[in-house]
Amino acid sequence: MTSPTGPVAAEQAYAFTKARILSGELSGGQLVSEGAIGAQLGISRTPVHEAFLRLGAEQLLQLVSRKGAIVRPMTPTEAADVLAMRRGIETSAAGQVCAAGGPSERTTALLRENLERQATFVAGSDVDGFVAADDDFHALIVEASGNPIAQNFYEQLRGRQQRLRNLLLRIDPANLASAHSDHHRLAGRLIAGDRPGFDAALVEHFDRYQGAI
Repeated sequence: MTSPTGPVAAEQAYAFTKARILSGELSGGQLVSEGAIGAQLGISRTPVHEAFLRLGAEQLLQLVSRKGAIVRPMTPTEAADVLAMRRGIETSAAGQVCAAGGPSERTTALLRENLERQATFVAGSDVDGFVAADDDFHALIVEASGNPIAQNFYEQLRGRQQRLRNLLLRIDPANLASAHSDHHRLAGRLIAGDRPGFDAALVEHFDRYQGAI
């Protein structure tokens, strides 16, 4: 089997390393070796170095001369900043949805299906599955606004949001049930077209993250 080279190998190294950082498998402060990543993927250090440069630009890694890189910890300040931006985007998106009379039948069905999936992950204490469903849930709210600018900003925050979710939900698995309950309230308020109720529920939801970081 031929190993990937050039841009393909660099993209593979980038996706592999980023996923491990966002999941918490590579924790803040941990030293990551270009050689070790290359060995795991069966590629040379050159594309791994290119991937590390890209992750450094995204402030997920801090490059260390001749050693590789150190995973940047998510600080309380960074976590608060991410939540503040999320609150702005989601509040605005929900406002547009409510002004239009509520979400479409399709979005309503997708929100309910998502909540059912979340319940399954809560019952099985499946953090990875719940984190993915959590991300999909909030993305559906932003998508329902039909605002491409809001969706673009949300996408830019998505990686940091995933890292924050993994951090919170692995600190205390009991947060899975609490987050699921929050999501039920958020969906209910959005479907009812209740913007003040949605905004209040979102503040409470994000306060739960703030208290854990």
